[in-house]
Amino acid sequence: MKSTAYLIWPLVLLLSSPSCTNNPYRREEADRNYLYSTFSEPPKHLDPAVSYSSGEYHFIQQIYEPPLQYHYLKRPYELIPLTAAEIPRPTYYDKEGKTLPGDPLPEKVDRTVYTVRIRPSIFYQDHPCFARTEDGQVAYHNLTEGEMLGITDIGDFPLKGTQELTAADYVYQIKRLAHPRVQSPIFSTMAKYILGLDELAQELGGELSRIRSERKKARGALYNQENDERENPIWLDLDRFDLKGVRTIDRYAYQVTLKRKYPQFILWMAMPFFSPLPREADRFFTQAPLVKRNLSLDNRPLGTGPYRMDRFLPNKEIVMVKNANFRREYYPDDGAPEDRELGLLSDAGQPLPFIEKAIYKLEKEAIPRWSKFLQGYYESSGIMTEVFDQAVQMDEAGLELSDRLQAQGVRLARAVYPTTLYFAFNMLDDVVGGYTEDRQKLRQALSIAVDIEEWIQIFLNGRGLPAQDLLPPGIFGYRTGKDGINRFVYEWDEIKNRPSRKSIEFARKLLAEAGYPDGKDRNANALVLYFDTAWTGAAAKPRLDWLRKQFNKLNVDLQIRQTDYNRFRDKVKKGNFQIIFWGWHADYPDPENFLFLLYGPNGQVKHGGANHNNYDNPEFNRLFEQVESMQNGPERMALIDRMLEIARQDAPWLWGYHPVSFGLYHEWYTNTKPMTIGMNTLKYKKLHPELREKRRREWNKPIWWPVVLVFALLTVGAVPAVVAVWKRERGVEGP
Repeated sequence: MKSTAYLIWPLVLLLSSPSCTNNPYRREEADRNYLYSTFSEPPKHLDPAVSYSSGEYHFIQQIYEPPLQYHYLKRPYELIPLTAAEIPRPTYYDKEGKTLPGDPLPEKVDRTVYTVRIRPSIFYQDHPCFARTEDGQVAYHNLTEGEMLGITDIGDFPLKGTQELTAADYVYQIKRLAHPRVQSPIFSTMAKYILGLDELAQELGGELSRIRSERKKARGALYNQENDERENPIWLDLDRFDLKGVRTIDRYAYQVTLKRKYPQFILWMAMPFFSPLPREADRFFTQAPLVKRNLSLDNRPLGTGPYRMDRFLPNKEIVMVKNANFRREYYPDDGAPEDRELGLLSDAGQPLPFIEKAIYKLEKEAIPRWSKFLQGYYESSGIMTEVFDQAVQMDEAGLELSDRLQAQGVRLARAVYPTTLYFAFNMLDDVVGGYTEDRQKLRQALSIAVDIEEWIQIFLNGRGLPAQDLLPPGIFGYRTGKDGINRFVYEWDEIKNRPSRKSIEFARKLLAEAGYPDGKDRNANALVLYFDTAWTGAAAKPRLDWLRKQFNKLNVDLQIRQTDYNRFRDKVKKGNFQIIFWGWHADYPDPENFLFLLYGPNGQVKHGGANHNNYDNPEFNRLFEQVESMQNGPERMALIDRMLEIARQDAPWLWGYHPVSFGLYHEWYTNTKPMTIGMNTLKYKKLHPELREKRRREWNKPIWWPVVLVFALLTVGAVPAVVAVWKRERGVEGP
């Protein structure tokens, strides 16, 4: 009997364990102040001079601190100091070096100077790059392989240290924007404004070439540059190189000199590109033992922010923990009018951050992530198309949370992204490009035919706002109502008090006036257009089929040219396309950040800029050059209105939409206000772990019936064996 029981019970216990719970976390984490979230793509760049991705910014902006930030609660967005003592104000100078008072005209300004003064007593996270031995020597700036025994990551170094943030760290980082090895994506933009940045890039490039040339000459024909620089990395000490337009004044102040008037520069100083980077970190990571182990600023960030990177497993998990050296910063005590009622000011004046640790799991699939959110294993969630009907329902007031989510205490927050997604015409193309009236009417006709409202309903579950032009809501220059409609695509419905898309009959009339009656040219050949895309897979087919049908309303044959993403980007870069789908998310809340997408000198093909459809209208360009240097006000608004009207008539874009986010938050996760510009928001969020654990137990009660069933089946199945053993032990003969 005993031998049979010993066989059965381990199997019962093994089967019962997964039947009781599917909690993916360790038991000892149950009541800890740990946030659980996800990421869908492994981040490639966590170096603030390189990264230009919102997915990466979710990590970077909790660790790095530029001098400025946006107020967490106020809307419209308000710039406030972060490490800076105050918002720096520009000082303008003319060609004679005399100070210009007030807000001078751009043509009178020869130099603009910003003086940034940072707060003292701000310290970096503990890190081996700052470590010193007992005699005061730097510990790890001349590492050998022998010293790396047992060290596989930054946390394994036995010695660590910290140091105070200084103005020199900000200057060092700005110099890195010009470093040829860094390849910062904003170098070409900043070189137009920061005095001497382009000259510094040339000097650094020349020094790098000189070193490589000497190495090649010394090693001969067998020299392999890639292998050599892996074994012997080249470190350019940027303190040895001057940058005319950027200098330290004292330990806590530095100056940036621009070659012209550019008010938007103050907004750039809230972006990670202008975060500090100490010389010690640059030196530390440019060492062969670390390069060989792929340890770099791209995956091991180092900053003064409220959190530090604790674990970086990009194909599994990323963990951030509180920076023990973080200074005193406090939750805001003011905000938007409704914030107090929403409970967003309950923690006013409390020290930040609230959350001890943030654990991010790689979740590539929507359904598993959604299921874990419903079980309380993730604090928040977006609403994926696959689960939209489970999350929201339509009632008299519009879209509201489903009964299940309301019963679970889930909150819904909506926000219109400062983003414009659109179909772009290549203005260099012989068919869809050009600026004559017939080309304008061709693009206008297509803009009317492609029903963006239907696209939003079918593919976005209504989560979008049709675009009337470049500017999204929340950006100065955006107009609502009748004054804001694109009159070339819409008419104003006085009864419904909203824009109404012009009829397909009107679009056909425009197409005929463009030289394509009934979709045919003068030789009776059907008009064939081409849409280049990197959309692939099952999800792409319904979108592409829908798009073909829209063009077919005008008897226009739309041919799809699918390719991989790298090839697609190459075609865009070379202007080898007719129509593409593209988009832009605001770097900062200013219309210049959108209007420059149609500025001729930013053309992709001719100038390598962000104007990917190569639009180049002289009048638009002239107005842009006025608008970009102006402060917000009636005069600037009037010029923007004119620019938008020019763009609407030329129709270089098939005007798309502004996406609307739906965020879901569990009741134990508070201080959650959508922030679409600036992502250093983790420090404001708060958890109530006891309530979370209570809800998890309620929603994930152990399921015992499978255990009972398995035990019963095993018991019944074991009866013949038990009887046989009993007989054998007692010598009973069988029948």
